Amino acid sequence: MLNARLTRRRWLAGLMVVASGFAGLTATASLAQDKVTLGALRFTSHGAGFVAFEKGYFADEGIDLELEFFQAAQPIAVATASGDVDFGVTGVTGGLMNLAEKNAIRIVGGVLHEKKGYDGMMVLASNQAYDAGLKTIDDMPGHSVSMTQVGSTFHYMTSRIAEAKGWDMSEMKMVPLQKVGAMVAAIKSGQTDIMIMVPHIAKALAGSGAAKEIGWLNEYVEYQISTMITSVDNIENNRDMVERFIRAYSKGIADMNRVFLDPDADPAEKEELTRIIHKYVYADRPYDKAAPSIQNGAMFLNEGAALNVTDIAKQMQWFTDEGLVDADLTVEQLVDTSFVEAY
Repeated sequence: MLNARLTRRRWLAGLMVVASGFAGLTATASLAQDKVTLGALRFTSHGAGFVAFEKGYFADEGIDLELEFFQAAQPIAVATASGDVDFGVTGVTGGLMNLAEKNAIRIVGGVLHEKKGYDGMMVLASNQAYDAGLKTIDDMPGHSVSMTQVGSTFHYMTSRIAEAKGWDMSEMKMVPLQKVGAMVAAIKSGQTDIMIMVPHIAKALAGSGAAKEIGWLNEYVEYQISTMITSVDNIENNRDMVERFIRAYSKGIADMNRVFLDPDADPAEKEELTRIIHKYVYADRPYDKAAPSIQNGAMFLNEGAALNVTDIAKQMQWFTDEGLVDADLTVEQLVDTSFVEAY
Protein backbone atom coordinates (compact mmCIF):
# COMPACT_ATOMS: atom_id res chain seq x y z
CA MET A 1 0.00 0.00 0.00
CA LEU A 2 2.83 2.37 0.86
CA ASN A 3 4.43 1.80 -2.54
CA ALA A 4 1.07 2.37 -4.23
CA ARG A 5 0.57 5.66 -2.36
CA LEU A 6 4.10 6.80 -3.22
CA THR A 7 3.67 5.85 -6.86
CA ARG A 8 0.36 7.73 -7.05
CA ARG A 9 1.93 10.74 -5.32
CA ARG A 10 4.80 10.78 -7.81
CA TRP A 11 2.34 10.44 -10.68
CA LEU A 12 0.26 13.43 -9.46
CA ALA A 13 3.41 15.44 -8.93
CA GLY A 14 4.49 14.65 -12.46
CA LEU A 15 1.14 15.79 -13.80
CA MET A 16 1.52 19.07 -11.91
CA VAL A 17 4.95 19.64 -13.43
CA VAL A 18 3.62 18.92 -16.92
CA ALA A 19 0.60 21.15 -16.33
CA SER A 20 2.82 23.91 -14.98
CA GLY A 21 5.09 23.64 -17.99
CA PHE A 22 2.14 23.73 -20.38
CA ALA A 23 0.72 26.79 -18.62
CA GLY A 24 4.09 28.48 -18.94
CA LEU A 25 4.25 27.73 -22.64
CA THR A 26 0.70 29.04 -23.08
CA ALA A 27 1.53 32.26 -21.24
CA THR A 28 4.66 32.71 -23.34
CA ALA A 29 2.67 32.15 -26.53
CA SER A 30 0.01 34.67 -25.48
CA LEU A 31 2.70 37.29 -24.94
CA ALA A 32 4.42 36.63 -28.26
CA GLN A 33 3.88 39.46 -30.72
CA ASP A 34 4.56 39.98 -34.40
CA LYS A 35 7.21 42.64 -34.99
CA VAL A 36 5.76 45.02 -37.56
CA THR A 37 7.14 48.24 -39.03
CA LEU A 38 4.86 51.02 -40.28
CA GLY A 39 6.10 53.64 -42.72
CA ALA A 40 4.57 57.07 -42.15
CA LEU A 41 4.97 60.82 -42.49
CA ARG A 42 5.14 63.23 -39.57
CA PHE A 43 1.67 64.60 -40.42
CA THR A 44 -1.41 64.97 -38.23
CA SER A 45 -3.26 63.03 -40.93
CA HIS A 46 -1.06 60.03 -40.02
CA GLY A 47 -2.05 60.44 -36.38
CA ALA A 48 -4.32 57.39 -36.25
CA GLY A 49 -1.26 55.16 -36.32
CA PHE A 50 0.45 57.16 -33.56
CA VAL A 51 -2.71 57.04 -31.41
CA ALA A 52 -3.21 53.31 -31.98
CA PHE A 53 0.42 52.68 -31.03
CA GLU A 54 0.47 54.83 -27.91
CA LYS A 55 -2.94 53.62 -26.65
CA GLY A 56 -1.94 49.99 -27.00
CA TYR A 57 -4.31 49.00 -29.81
CA PHE A 58 -1.53 47.30 -31.77
CA ALA A 59 -0.24 45.52 -28.69
CA ASP A 60 -3.78 44.31 -27.97
CA GLU A 61 -3.77 42.71 -31.41
CA GLY A 62 -0.45 40.97 -30.81
CA ILE A 63 1.62 43.46 -32.80
CA ASP A 64 4.91 44.94 -31.63
CA LEU A 65 4.93 48.09 -33.76
CA GLU A 66 7.88 50.16 -34.86
CA LEU A 67 7.44 53.45 -36.72
CA GLU A 68 9.73 54.50 -39.55
CA PHE A 69 9.41 58.01 -40.94
CA PHE A 70 9.79 59.31 -44.49
CA GLN A 71 9.73 62.73 -46.14
CA ALA A 72 7.56 61.88 -49.15
CA ALA A 73 4.91 59.37 -50.18
CA GLN A 74 6.58 57.42 -52.97
CA PRO A 75 9.55 56.18 -50.88
CA ILE A 76 7.05 54.58 -48.48
CA ALA A 77 5.70 52.44 -51.32
CA VAL A 78 9.24 51.43 -52.31
CA ALA A 79 10.10 50.50 -48.70
CA THR A 80 6.92 48.41 -48.42
CA ALA A 81 7.72 46.55 -51.63
CA SER A 82 11.29 45.82 -50.50
CA GLY A 83 10.20 44.62 -47.07
CA ASP A 84 11.98 47.44 -45.22
CA VAL A 85 8.56 48.25 -43.74
CA ASP A 86 5.57 45.93 -43.44
CA PHE A 87 2.86 48.54 -43.94
CA GLY A 88 2.74 52.04 -45.30
CA VAL A 89 0.25 54.87 -45.04
CA THR A 90 0.81 56.80 -48.22
CA GLY A 91 -0.79 58.66 -51.06
CA VAL A 92 -1.74 56.86 -54.24
CA THR A 93 1.20 57.64 -56.50
CA GLY A 94 2.50 56.50 -59.85
CA GLY A 95 5.34 54.73 -58.08
CA LEU A 96 2.90 52.81 -55.90
CA MET A 97 0.91 51.73 -58.96
CA ASN A 98 4.00 50.53 -60.82
CA LEU A 99 5.00 48.42 -57.83
CA ALA A 100 1.50 46.95 -57.67
CA GLU A 101 1.73 46.07 -61.37
CA LYS A 102 4.92 44.13 -60.51
CA ASN A 103 2.89 42.15 -57.94
CA ALA A 104 4.89 43.59 -55.02
CA ILE A 105 2.28 45.55 -53.04
CA ARG A 106 -1.48 46.08 -52.73
CA ILE A 107 -3.73 48.73 -51.24
CA VAL A 108 -5.67 47.09 -48.39
CA GLY A 109 -7.47 50.04 -46.78
CA GLY A 110 -8.34 53.72 -46.99
CA VAL A 111 -7.03 56.38 -44.61
CA LEU A 112 -7.28 60.07 -45.60
CA HIS A 113 -10.18 61.24 -47.76
CA GLU A 114 -10.75 64.76 -49.08
CA LYS A 115 -14.32 65.60 -48.10
CA LYS A 116 -16.47 68.71 -48.24
CA GLY A 117 -17.32 70.08 -44.82
CA TYR A 118 -13.94 69.17 -43.35
CA ASP A 119 -10.63 70.96 -43.61
CA GLY A 120 -8.44 69.40 -46.26
CA MET A 121 -5.62 70.33 -48.58
CA MET A 122 -5.13 74.09 -48.81
CA VAL A 123 -3.92 75.83 -51.98
CA LEU A 124 -1.28 78.44 -51.15
CA ALA A 125 0.39 81.19 -53.17
CA SER A 126 3.81 82.59 -52.39
CA ASN A 127 3.75 86.18 -51.16
CA GLN A 128 5.68 87.27 -54.25
CA ALA A 129 3.23 85.61 -56.66
CA TYR A 130 0.23 86.88 -54.68
CA ASP A 131 1.49 90.45 -54.82
CA ALA A 132 2.00 90.02 -58.57
CA GLY A 133 -1.65 89.04 -59.10
CA LEU A 134 -2.07 85.36 -58.06
CA LYS A 135 -5.12 85.99 -55.86
CA THR A 136 -7.42 83.02 -56.57
CA ILE A 137 -7.46 79.51 -58.04
CA ASP A 138 -8.54 81.02 -61.35
CA ASP A 139 -5.14 82.74 -61.57
CA MET A 140 -3.12 79.49 -61.43
CA PRO A 141 -2.37 79.10 -65.19
CA GLY A 142 1.02 80.51 -66.08
CA HIS A 143 2.46 79.81 -62.62
CA SER A 144 4.78 77.20 -61.12
CA VAL A 145 3.42 74.52 -58.78
CA SER A 146 5.63 72.60 -56.36
CA MET A 147 5.38 68.84 -55.87
CA THR A 148 7.59 66.11 -54.45
CA GLN A 149 7.95 63.93 -57.55
CA VAL A 150 6.36 63.45 -60.94
CA GLY A 151 3.43 61.12 -60.32
CA SER A 152 3.04 62.22 -56.70
CA THR A 153 -0.22 63.03 -54.96
CA PHE A 154 0.59 66.75 -55.37
CA HIS A 155 0.89 66.21 -59.12
CA TYR A 156 -2.47 64.45 -59.19
CA MET A 157 -4.21 67.06 -57.01
CA THR A 158 -3.11 69.82 -59.36
CA SER A 159 -4.49 67.83 -62.30
CA ARG A 160 -7.89 67.51 -60.61
CA ILE A 161 -8.11 71.28 -60.16
CA ALA A 162 -7.10 71.75 -63.80
CA GLU A 163 -9.73 69.23 -64.88
CA ALA A 164 -12.44 71.01 -62.87
CA LYS A 165 -11.42 74.35 -64.37
CA GLY A 166 -11.00 73.09 -67.93
CA TRP A 167 -7.28 73.88 -68.12
CA ASP A 168 -4.52 71.88 -69.71
CA MET A 169 -1.74 70.83 -67.34
CA SER A 170 0.77 72.38 -69.72
CA GLU A 171 -0.56 75.78 -68.63
CA MET A 172 1.27 75.31 -65.32
CA LYS A 173 4.89 74.46 -64.62
CA MET A 174 5.19 71.47 -62.27
CA VAL A 175 8.38 71.62 -60.19
CA PRO A 176 9.57 68.38 -58.48
CA LEU A 177 11.41 69.11 -55.23
CA GLN A 178 11.61 65.57 -53.74
CA LYS A 179 10.64 66.42 -50.15
CA VAL A 180 7.77 68.20 -48.43
CA GLY A 181 10.28 70.35 -46.53
CA ALA A 182 11.75 71.56 -49.81
CA MET A 183 8.25 72.42 -51.06
CA VAL A 184 7.64 74.53 -47.96
CA ALA A 185 10.97 76.31 -48.34
CA ALA A 186 10.22 77.01 -52.01
CA ILE A 187 6.84 78.63 -51.36
CA LYS A 188 8.27 80.73 -48.52
CA SER A 189 11.15 81.99 -50.64
CA GLY A 190 9.09 82.50 -53.79
CA GLN A 191 11.05 79.88 -55.74
CA THR A 192 7.67 78.40 -56.68
CA ASP A 193 4.34 80.20 -56.92
CA ILE A 194 1.84 77.59 -55.72
CA MET A 195 1.74 74.73 -53.24
CA ILE A 196 -1.08 72.37 -52.21
CA MET A 197 -0.48 71.21 -48.64
CA VAL A 198 -1.99 69.50 -45.59
CA PRO A 199 -3.68 71.93 -43.19
CA HIS A 200 -1.33 71.57 -40.22
CA ILE A 201 1.45 73.00 -42.40
CA ALA A 202 -0.64 75.25 -44.66
CA LYS A 203 -2.59 76.98 -41.91
CA ALA A 204 0.61 77.77 -40.04
CA LEU A 205 2.18 79.29 -43.16
CA ALA A 206 -0.91 81.37 -43.97
CA GLY A 207 -1.39 82.39 -40.33
CA SER A 208 2.19 83.57 -39.98
CA GLY A 209 2.11 85.53 -43.23
CA ALA A 210 4.69 83.26 -44.91
CA ALA A 211 2.23 82.47 -47.75
CA LYS A 212 -1.32 83.29 -48.82
CA GLU A 213 -4.38 81.04 -48.85
CA ILE A 214 -6.10 81.12 -52.26
CA GLY A 215 -8.42 78.11 -52.03
CA TRP A 216 -9.13 74.53 -50.94
CA LEU A 217 -8.86 71.32 -52.92
CA ASN A 218 -12.23 70.02 -51.73
CA GLU A 219 -13.95 72.93 -53.48
CA TYR A 220 -13.12 71.05 -56.70
CA VAL A 221 -12.78 67.36 -55.85
CA GLU A 222 -13.41 64.82 -53.10
CA TYR A 223 -11.00 61.93 -53.38
CA GLN A 224 -9.11 59.15 -51.60
CA ILE A 225 -5.81 60.84 -50.81
CA SER A 226 -3.97 58.26 -48.73
CA THR A 227 -4.28 54.52 -48.32
CA MET A 228 -2.88 51.65 -46.31
CA ILE A 229 -0.56 49.36 -48.24
CA THR A 230 1.27 46.11 -47.56
CA SER A 231 3.22 43.54 -49.52
CA VAL A 232 1.61 40.78 -51.54
CA ASP A 233 3.75 38.40 -49.46
CA ASN A 234 2.02 39.58 -46.26
CA ILE A 235 -1.41 39.22 -47.87
CA GLU A 236 -0.72 35.70 -49.08
CA ASN A 237 1.35 34.35 -46.19
CA ASN A 238 0.41 36.41 -43.12
CA ARG A 239 -3.21 37.34 -43.64
CA ASP A 240 -4.12 37.11 -39.96
CA MET A 241 -1.45 39.69 -39.10
CA VAL A 242 -2.77 42.04 -41.81
CA GLU A 243 -6.29 41.75 -40.41
CA ARG A 244 -5.06 42.46 -36.88
CA PHE A 245 -3.04 45.46 -38.07
CA ILE A 246 -6.07 46.96 -39.83
CA ARG A 247 -8.29 46.43 -36.77
CA ALA A 248 -5.80 48.25 -34.55
CA TYR A 249 -5.26 51.11 -36.99
CA SER A 250 -9.04 51.48 -37.43
CA LYS A 251 -9.42 52.08 -33.70
CA GLY A 252 -6.96 54.95 -34.04
CA ILE A 253 -9.01 56.34 -36.93
CA ALA A 254 -12.19 56.18 -34.82
CA ASP A 255 -10.48 58.08 -32.00
CA MET A 256 -9.13 60.74 -34.37
CA ASN A 257 -12.48 61.39 -36.04
CA ARG A 258 -14.44 61.38 -32.79
CA VAL A 259 -12.11 63.73 -30.97
CA PHE A 260 -10.89 66.14 -33.67
CA LEU A 261 -13.86 66.40 -36.02
CA ASP A 262 -16.61 66.78 -33.41
CA PRO A 263 -16.80 70.36 -32.07
CA ASP A 264 -18.41 68.99 -28.88
CA ALA A 265 -15.66 66.46 -28.17
CA ASP A 266 -14.30 66.12 -24.63
CA PRO A 267 -11.52 68.74 -24.23
CA ALA A 268 -9.53 66.40 -21.99
CA GLU A 269 -9.55 63.66 -24.61
CA LYS A 270 -8.62 66.20 -27.28
CA GLU A 271 -5.61 67.25 -25.24
CA GLU A 272 -4.67 63.61 -24.63
CA LEU A 273 -4.62 62.81 -28.35
CA THR A 274 -2.85 66.07 -29.19
CA ARG A 275 -0.09 65.23 -26.73
CA ILE A 276 0.24 61.77 -28.26
CA ILE A 277 0.58 63.18 -31.76
CA HIS A 278 3.00 65.84 -30.53
CA LYS A 279 5.51 63.06 -29.87
CA TYR A 280 5.73 62.62 -33.65
CA VAL A 281 4.53 65.90 -35.21
CA TYR A 282 6.29 69.19 -34.36
CA ALA A 283 8.13 67.35 -31.60
CA ASP A 284 10.87 70.00 -31.75
CA ARG A 285 8.40 72.68 -30.63
CA PRO A 286 7.01 73.26 -27.13
CA TYR A 287 3.60 71.62 -26.76
CA ASP A 288 1.74 74.92 -26.34
CA LYS A 289 3.08 76.17 -29.68
CA ALA A 290 2.61 72.87 -31.49
CA ALA A 291 -0.89 72.03 -30.26
CA PRO A 292 -2.87 74.53 -32.41
CA SER A 293 -1.17 73.38 -35.61
CA ILE A 294 -1.69 69.71 -34.74
CA GLN A 295 -5.38 70.23 -34.00
CA ASN A 296 -5.83 72.39 -37.10
CA GLY A 297 -4.35 69.59 -39.15
CA ALA A 298 -7.10 67.08 -38.44
CA MET A 299 -8.76 65.83 -41.63
CA PHE A 300 -11.48 63.31 -42.44
CA LEU A 301 -10.28 59.71 -42.12
CA ASN A 302 -12.12 56.68 -43.51
CA GLU A 303 -13.99 54.96 -40.67
CA GLY A 304 -12.95 51.34 -40.42
CA ALA A 305 -10.29 52.04 -43.06
CA ALA A 306 -13.05 51.77 -45.69
CA LEU A 307 -11.73 52.29 -49.21
CA ASN A 308 -13.13 54.37 -52.07
CA VAL A 309 -12.24 51.93 -54.85
CA THR A 310 -14.29 53.90 -57.36
CA ASP A 311 -12.01 56.88 -56.87
CA ILE A 312 -8.88 54.71 -56.85
CA ALA A 313 -9.92 53.44 -60.30
CA LYS A 314 -10.30 57.05 -61.48
CA GLN A 315 -6.84 57.90 -60.18
CA MET A 316 -5.38 54.84 -61.89
CA GLN A 317 -6.92 55.92 -65.18
CA TRP A 318 -5.33 59.37 -64.96
CA PHE A 319 -1.89 57.93 -64.25
CA THR A 320 -2.35 55.52 -67.16
CA ASP A 321 -3.48 58.29 -69.52
CA GLU A 322 -0.43 60.35 -68.50
CA GLY A 323 1.86 57.44 -69.33
CA LEU A 324 3.08 57.25 -65.72
CA VAL A 325 1.97 53.64 -65.20
CA ASP A 326 1.64 50.58 -67.41
CA ALA A 327 -1.63 50.46 -69.33
CA ASP A 328 -1.94 46.77 -68.39
CA LEU A 329 -2.42 47.57 -64.69
CA THR A 330 -5.83 46.52 -63.36
CA VAL A 331 -7.74 47.61 -60.26
CA GLU A 332 -7.52 44.02 -59.00
CA GLN A 333 -3.72 44.22 -59.12
CA LEU A 334 -3.74 47.54 -57.29
CA VAL A 335 -6.33 46.86 -54.59
CA ASP A 336 -7.24 43.92 -52.38
CA THR A 337 -10.83 44.59 -51.30
CA SER A 338 -11.12 41.58 -48.99
CA PHE A 339 -10.03 43.33 -45.79
CA VAL A 340 -12.29 46.39 -45.47
CA GLU A 341 -15.52 47.84 -46.82
CA ALA A 342 -14.97 48.93 -50.43
CA TYR A 343 -17.27 51.36 -52.21
